[in-house]
Amino acid sequence: MAKKLQLAALAVASATVLAACATTSAPQGGGASASGNTITVGTTDKITSLDPAGMYDNGSFQALVQVYPFLVDVKPGATEPTPVPNIVTSAEFTSPNEYTVKLKDGLTFANGHKLTSSDVKFSFDRDVKIADENGPSSLLANLESVSAPDDSTVVFKLKQPNDQTFPQILGSPAGLIVDEEVFPADKILPDADIVKAKPFAGQYEIASYNPGELMSLTPFAGYKGEIGKVENGSVTVKYYADANNLRLDTENGAVDVAWRQLTATDVQSMAKNDKLKVVNGPGGEIRYMVFNFDTMPFGAKADGADPKKAQAVRAAVAHLVDRAAIAKDVYKDTYTPLYSYVPDGLATATPTLKDAYGDGSGKPDAEKAKKVLADAGVQVPVALNLQYNPDHYGKNSGDEYAAVKSQLEASGLFTVNLQSTEWVQYSKDRTNDVYPVYQLGWFPDISDPDNYLAPFFGKDNFVANHYENPTVQDLVAKEVATPDKAAREKMLVDIQKQVTADLPTLPLLQGSQIAVTGKDVSGVVLDGSFKLRYASIKK
Repeated sequence: MAKKLQLAALAVASATVLAACATTSAPQGGGASASGNTITVGTTDKITSLDPAGMYDNGSFQALVQVYPFLVDVKPGATEPTPVPNIVTSAEFTSPNEYTVKLKDGLTFANGHKLTSSDVKFSFDRDVKIADENGPSSLLANLESVSAPDDSTVVFKLKQPNDQTFPQILGSPAGLIVDEEVFPADKILPDADIVKAKPFAGQYEIASYNPGELMSLTPFAGYKGEIGKVENGSVTVKYYADANNLRLDTENGAVDVAWRQLTATDVQSMAKNDKLKVVNGPGGEIRYMVFNFDTMPFGAKADGADPKKAQAVRAAVAHLVDRAAIAKDVYKDTYTPLYSYVPDGLATATPTLKDAYGDGSGKPDAEKAKKVLADAGVQVPVALNLQYNPDHYGKNSGDEYAAVKSQLEASGLFTVNLQSTEWVQYSKDRTNDVYPVYQLGWFPDISDPDNYLAPFFGKDNFVANHYENPTVQDLVAKEVATPDKAAREKMLVDIQKQVTADLPTLPLLQGSQIAVTGKDVSGVVLDGSFKLRYASIKK
């Protein structure tokens, strides 16, 4: 019997901490209409690609959600991050393995091309086919095929039935819809070609784009989605190399909304400025270290390769890091220590790292680190090449990783060679095995514990650090297709226990969303969708 699953009922059990939202005024629903002033948004984020198949980072996604539509999406300000129809009239499971959507009539792109079911099928097929190393195709691991039986109907056939996350996947980086008359089916389209072809059907179209400097957005009059009217005349996005300049321009009124990444000290200072206001929203962001299982000390392709010694090195690092000190000294407690793989507040979050490493209360324990290395026969000090990124993850990253270096070296067990690289090169180097141990951060695609596990430890994951555990991969594949809540939660906890023992990554901190705006700016909504929509912002 066909199983009909209403989107409104798809609130995932994990949304507890994400239910709240911060806003400077409630946005209005309805179609697109433009009026008002130009809003200037400032950010230190970078754009990897304007092609949805070639990006999986927060900076790119933030830009692309303004211009490409989702089939389903979360309405800004919703109390729960539950997807609802956007450019479709219905979206539902029509069998355990099939999810069917019906497009609205009369959808078009800004270039005048019709948006039909064929474009939707094309968008998902090319994501999977291209499988770009910096793209979101790993989110579509459960997608077997897409069919378009008529111009308005799309049927997604799933490999495993009852996928508990699929409706939210349609509102993730893997769910952006592109124009099949513009994009090639088998390769990434250059940014300049995308801007020129205007294949946009979101709330805005890109009028101009100077990489690393400026993007100009104008409202798309033909937008027929359901996530709100455009309340401003246009948006200019300024990309900064230095957070200090972003702060200065915000204080001087040249930027209306400063959005990622002001330093914690800057936010503290700006909160005291009577011309500015700070908007806080619920956070699913996590910051963590990655161990490359091939190139880390004693890794599979490193000198003296020895899996037991490599495991001991990872465990020693886990015993030595002091998360609370980093949160307090570097981030002024705007971040909190993270002792679990699923962040605190989500269902199944389990502080397994607090129990397994350090003194059992979250503090470091140098004696345990010394013992685990000695038991494995590791000569100390261990030379560790540690890499971080200073622009994509904020200026405080330098202080954060200086603290990690100091904590490791204070034990006498490590000598750390700390280096940094700019994001565009960094994102390429890390998947080419250039960095043995390195920094990453994560901004969730969907509000479900699976989103903190499957993209990291499932088969063909985006981390690409050569960690392979068949037991973990099997659990990841099963939990997502398990409708029974208790059984699924047990699997999610078991995954966390296993990766705590293996330590392919080491969670450090959990953050919140913060924007700083002028006093005359309203409509900044920071919610559990983790998408800052420009359309509701006005002054």
